[in-house]
Amino acid sequence: MSFLSPKRLKARIEPHLHLHVPFKPGIYGSTPRWSNRDLDPIPPEERTWGGADYWAYWCSDMLAPPLASTVASVMSLGFTARETIPIVFFGFAICSIIITLTGKMGATYSIPFPVIIRSIFGMYGSLPMICIRAFVALMWTAILTVQAGAFLQRCLEAIWPSFINFPNKLPESANVTSAELLCIFLYWFVQTALSLMPIHKLRILFLVKAVVVPPTFLALFIWAAVVTHGGGPLVTGKVEITSPYMGKAYSALTGLNVIIGLFSSLAVNMPDFGRFSKNRLAGGHQFLALPIIGTLGSLTPIFVTSANQALYGEFEWYMPAVIANFDSRAAKFFTALSFILATIGNQVAAGSYPFSNDVTGIWPKYINIFRATLFISVFCIISTPWNIIKNAAGLLAFLSGYSCLMGPLAGVMVTDYYIVKQKKLNIHAMYQDGPEGIYWYSKGFNIRAFIAFFVGVGPLLPGFAKSIENSLDVGGAWKIYAFAWLYGFTTTSLVYWVICKWIWPQTVSIIADAVLPPQKGEVGSDGDIEGVPTDEEKAAAKIISEEKA
Repeated sequence: MSFLSPKRLKARIEPHLHLHVPFKPGIYGSTPRWSNRDLDPIPPEERTWGGADYWAYWCSDMLAPPLASTVASVMSLGFTARETIPIVFFGFAICSIIITLTGKMGATYSIPFPVIIRSIFGMYGSLPMICIRAFVALMWTAILTVQAGAFLQRCLEAIWPSFINFPNKLPESANVTSAELLCIFLYWFVQTALSLMPIHKLRILFLVKAVVVPPTFLALFIWAAVVTHGGGPLVTGKVEITSPYMGKAYSALTGLNVIIGLFSSLAVNMPDFGRFSKNRLAGGHQFLALPIIGTLGSLTPIFVTSANQALYGEFEWYMPAVIANFDSRAAKFFTALSFILATIGNQVAAGSYPFSNDVTGIWPKYINIFRATLFISVFCIISTPWNIIKNAAGLLAFLSGYSCLMGPLAGVMVTDYYIVKQKKLNIHAMYQDGPEGIYWYSKGFNIRAFIAFFVGVGPLLPGFAKSIENSLDVGGAWKIYAFAWLYGFTTTSLVYWVICKWIWPQTVSIIADAVLPPQKGEVGSDGDIEGVPTDEEKAAAKIISEEKA
């Protein structure tokens, strides 16, 4: 990476020093209220992701610490590996269907989630949906910063064993030691620098992680299998359902919901990454990536935890604590370093970039991806996430149960795009201000979508509340909450379809032919070759290039 000259560095930073995001009317947006460069469709020359890039992306997202904690949640219900592995596979397979469907939305129109959701909930109706999705990305990114700092601490302890005895100058009430805080800050600088890079350049990071991290997971699995002689109690034990209120069937549904919940937020904003596809996510292999990588990856935390129990007498799912027990300094260093890379990839792919896209969609006149990324990076420190981890069990339960909101949201998205609108959208109307736009609906809100959404969410709220505060008496509502995502997605989809088909049909937003962004090498209806710029497009491209410079 070449260093920027002072002149180029000034040109790079200066646009971000103004209150307003630099904006000039382009092909799509004519007002900064709904458009800036980060929200406009990706131009053809920047749609560079192929099948290998998306498989690398899924390796980046799947093979990371959250997978271990999710598998632990399933096994804590009383299941062994024999029952957990099928639950993991089918959970990821179900989630993969929705991710593929929503990803193709972004791949077809080259736009992110905050823009495509306007065509579904309305121009202003999209804003609360964006906020719902952005919050979970914000909190998980902060929490993972602490865990990545712990991995860095293992690396430093492997290089300098004396670092284990680093003096602690902080009181116990701080919920963090001096060594932990130092490592969190050191990791934070690296994380922030990488998060600020354009996402189309970070495909290299995902490719590197796809090369480095899977062998680490495989090596840990082989080591654990050898140590336990083919598996310990987590593999060869018997099913002992831990909840006195749930049988094996309900526990399995709960486990399935937990697995789906891991990617329930990404399922709705997959257009953020699908927009970079050079072939509109063609090929069924994209569907296979999630269940294959996720199921094979889940074997490692299961066997490693079982090995930790066999060697040290306790079940331990927190990977930094497992690595701390390694006798070999080399094994401790390289394993921890690999998990740092895994965490960075996961934070960018499922945290900072989706959050930055979402927030940009709320107020594009003042916020772009660069500014939103700076905000989430600062939040990762000022929120003191080590206190969240130590004290806020209710908040963590809230984040884990977030799928009860994501299921209904995904249901409305998929039903509206594929069944109601038949995949036919007007790309220009999603940037059009005022009631003359076809996605304005009723004062900027699609009331049909909100009715269906709340019908799906309403019955889940009592169980959601009990997951945060277990002492609440909600009667039998917990039975529905056990499969919250499946219930919410199915109910919302059916209700929305009935409303739009028979009760309150959509009219203005239904169009005969899709209006797509320029597609490289295709001939448009006006006779122009898509991807070969017109004079107007050349002028807009010049503006963009000047902003880039």
